[in-house]
Amino acid sequence: MKLLTGPTSPFARKVAVVLHELGMTDDVEMQVVTTTPIKTDPEVAAANPLGKIPALIREGGGALYDSRVICRFLNAKAEGTLYPQAREWEVLTLEATGDAIMDAGIAMIYEARMRPEDKQWDGWLEAQWAKVERALDALEARWISHLSGRLDMGQISVACALSYIDFRQGHREWRSARPQLAAWHAKFEERPSMQATKPE
Repeated sequence: MKLLTGPTSPFARKVAVVLHELGMTDDVEMQVVTTTPIKTDPEVAAANPLGKIPALIREGGGALYDSRVICRFLNAKAEGTLYPQAREWEVLTLEATGDAIMDAGIAMIYEARMRPEDKQWDGWLEAQWAKVERALDALEARWISHLSGRLDMGQISVACALSYIDFRQGHREWRSARPQLAAWHAKFEERPSMQATKPE
């Protein structure tokens, strides 16, 4: 199998972390591509008509895209435990929360980098950051017990999301008002899978 990926995509990193956690790094070739919403890499477009990464090209099968689909597929293939049935809906909700933080963070980057300077809108940027802050508040208030439990896909998504916020929005202080989430993230980042997939 081949994964079309990017060095700074939090969604691609999420898949890479899953590969490490499931012991599947030797099963998937990582191919770094350069693609943007304005100029889509042809191979990415062929694998995913939406032109987004990551995309997983399977031998003898169609390509899979959207990190949630890919992660679910890899977990099933490895007979992993990242989507435990007893907590399935909580895990999926937590994964969606992490992914939404990533979406908002990427939207902020695109606004600043892809749009002409005279068309950039500070109100849009702050609205995206408000989404992130609401999600972080919810994680601090509701999800710490779950995050501190046995490893699952929700934890991986949230950890990659928080690391992406640090990577792209490091000037914004989110930790002081959320000490439990900050402590959890600091510990989770020590996992070998997170260390091996740090963006450059």
